[in-house]
Amino acid sequence: MQRAFLASALVGTLCSTVAFFVVLRRMAFLGVGISHAALGGIALGLVTGINPAVTGSIFALAVALATGQISRRGRISEDTTIGILYAAGMAFGIALISVARGYHPDLFSLLFGNILAVSPQDLQLMLVVALLVLLFLILFFKELLAISFDEEMARAAGLPVSSLYLGLLAAIALTVIVSVKLAGAVLVSALLVIPGATGYRLSSNYRGMLILSLATGLAGSLGGLLLSYYTHIPAGAAMVLVMTLLFLLALAKKPGRPKIKTTKEEVP
Repeated sequence: MQRAFLASALVGTLCSTVAFFVVLRRMAFLGVGISHAALGGIALGLVTGINPAVTGSIFALAVALATGQISRRGRISEDTTIGILYAAGMAFGIALISVARGYHPDLFSLLFGNILAVSPQDLQLMLVVALLVLLFLILFFKELLAISFDEEMARAAGLPVSSLYLGLLAAIALTVIVSVKLAGAVLVSALLVIPGATGYRLSSNYRGMLILSLATGLAGSLGGLLLSYYTHIPAGAAMVLVMTLLFLLALAKKPGRPKIKTTKEEVP
């Protein structure tokens, strides 16, 4: 239970911090796409006997970076690109699993999460990735905020917009992979959206949005863990249900001050 608690706290903190930028940049579908496309890498690991976390990480990073490169240079929108790649990744995974002989008991855990399957090695991997991703987000927070608000202005100010964008995509991909063991590939994308959306709904400034996103992520992950413990439902599903409840409560709140501006088109 102690490992489960630490893993939930790590994933809750990491996902809610990444969710801040996912919501600001309107990249919700990207999180869905990467998590589902990672199924191809996970299936490859199960079939070949390689650690699925390794093959899944490589696959997720490849999909994330390919999305960035194609959408930037191929004149194809980000949503269209990830829609194609995530369908291809899932198709590849389904094809591998269907032609492979034997039953893979780990597949259900990787699809829907199994907090009891978190090993000390998994916890160490979560900690290392969380530290790396959070360090990147902290060091480049202002720059990432600038490109989230207005890319053209950020480029005019001399910021490496493309590099920052690809770095953010890599951070999202790594976050997805370390969270899959807890929430599963099917539900992990919700952890990258709901906390940020809740903070966005309740706050009119970036600092408040980030704090509320973190609070929602931690409350949802730890509250979901307790709900899972007492009701025996999968932890990933419990976490998403608790976070969704928090979002619905935020949604019920009457709008107050003007909302945060997120894109150039919204700026008067």
